Amino acid sequence: MKIFAVGLNYASHNKEMKRTFDSSEPVLFMKPDTALLKDGNPFFLPDFSDDVQYETELVVKVSRLGKNISERFAHRYYDEVTVGIDFTARDLQKKQKELGLPWEIAKGFDHSAAIGSFISMEEAGDLQGLSFHLDINGETVQSGNSREMIYTVDRIIAYISRFFTLKIGDLIFTGTPAGVGPVKINDHLQGYLKERKLLDFRVK
Repeated sequence: MKIFAVGLNYASHNKEMKRTFDSSEPVLFMKPDTALLKDGNPFFLPDFSDDVQYETELVVKVSRLGKNISERFAHRYYDEVTVGIDFTARDLQKKQKELGLPWEIAKGFDHSAAIGSFISMEEAGDLQGLSFHLDINGETVQSGNSREMIYTVDRIIAYISRFFTLKIGDLIFTGTPAGVGPVKINDHLQGYLKERKLLDFRVK
């Protein structure tokens, strides 16, 4: 199982991070399978970072084997969606970027890819019009809608499949809107697709 993630896919997030983005193709990175956090298990803050931040995203699950998938057929290669958190060690990411070094350690560390319960696309509705939000300790801290994506899910799948064979069960984190921020011990995170809660866990 592979975990793909797309960076810089919402203009609002790019603005809050003071990043300029001018590319005709998605920005892609990966997380190892050991990054997966599911089933409501707690997230333990790592000791190597003083600034672990949440990034709330829609996550789709690949349902068919595919390579060099045409964008117009990409919708056939996923059938479930959920809300996930791309945890980022922001201080490590900043340090690695300043040194011109890869920043996998800031994005791919253990349990940095939290996912909620998946629902079918039939239940979810139009993938390019899905609202989602994250509550921490009962207060909404981040919200977005997939219509704000710079690159659609189908475009992302077509792009990924140029380089990597997609397999059943692979996950794709599709990018985060504005509103990212730090987490601390005892925080209670709840992620919603529309008004349906799919993600629920605590920080330890």
